[in-house]
Amino acid sequence: MQAASDPSAEFWRDRAVLLTGHTGFKGAWMSLWLHGLGARVTGFALAPATLPNLWSIAGACSRSIIGDVRDTAAVRAALAAADPEIVIHMAAQALVRESYRDPLETYSTNVMGTGVLLEACRTLRRLKCVVVVTSDKVYENDGMGRAFAESDRLGGHDPYSNSKACAELLTASFRESFFHDGPPIATARAGNVIGGGDWSADRLIPDCVRALTRGAPVRLRYPGATRPWQHVLEPIGGYLRLAEALVQAPGRTPRAVNFGPDAHSVCTVREVVEAFSTRFGGKPGWIPDSGEHPPEARALTLSSALAAGALAWHPKLDVAQSVSWTADWYRAHRAGENMLWYSQEQLREYRNLLGRSS
Repeated sequence: MQAASDPSAEFWRDRAVLLTGHTGFKGAWMSLWLHGLGARVTGFALAPATLPNLWSIAGACSRSIIGDVRDTAAVRAALAAADPEIVIHMAAQALVRESYRDPLETYSTNVMGTGVLLEACRTLRRLKCVVVVTSDKVYENDGMGRAFAESDRLGGHDPYSNSKACAELLTASFRESFFHDGPPIATARAGNVIGGGDWSADRLIPDCVRALTRGAPVRLRYPGATRPWQHVLEPIGGYLRLAEALVQAPGRTPRAVNFGPDAHSVCTVREVVEAFSTRFGGKPGWIPDSGEHPPEARALTLSSALAAGALAWHPKLDVAQSVSWTADWYRAHRAGENMLWYSQEQLREYRNLLGRSS
């Protein structure tokens, strides 16, 4: 019997999907999962930002269009080509430190890019739902460490977090103003994902891989900061379930949903680095990065009670498993294995945990 939290191949098979951000880390995993479910995926995104990158290794779309989500004409053309029933919006400037370096670019991409996409969606004839992926950092964080629920106040102190909160407000405005009687639109909030195939700058696991490959200790800005760590496949499965529910039961499906790990998966940056280093191989160790750094939230946790109740979604991997799966992926890449096959195997193993083999 299929587990309720497992995305349904019957639902997704041959369904037209427009996925923005497909060349990014999370987007490439999403494209691989949708491809495995039999969806007809049109990806729209900038070219991959790093070399290597997961999209070049394992990404899978029926059609890949390189373009900027802020470009109205390009977005409209991509939507016309895809004629999608479902739009999953993952394109974003996703790095906190980069948002300090270029705040206006961050707001432009994350807020106006979302607006351009939603405005273009108003012209779609077959559209059944839109899922806008934001972040766990959208909440006004007082640093007390309590688990945020969807009803909590939005905020965000750094430009990245604030831009994602703005994207939430923009999405709510479009939903009420232009889609009130139309296809349902929902936002999905998750973050601090780890997994194979991320080579972004200023992210913890890629920083670990680069340091350990050089035989150097990992430099940590805030080793004692706590985060809700989860494997990338966990929230992606949630986004797919949310889209299914919006189509199948729109009246009972919430319009903003947290997808976070269980409480035992909240641990410090230092603990994640030490566990990853041991599993990946190489000299474990870290040193404080004594440079000047922009402020970041020291504590962040989410409540996923709504996802559990409304979508029967529950995390399947604890933090130790998430770190092990991630380190194993990078070890396999370092050993020269076929990473498309390896990524598909991890996805198959994860789907088995959900109660259904692919």
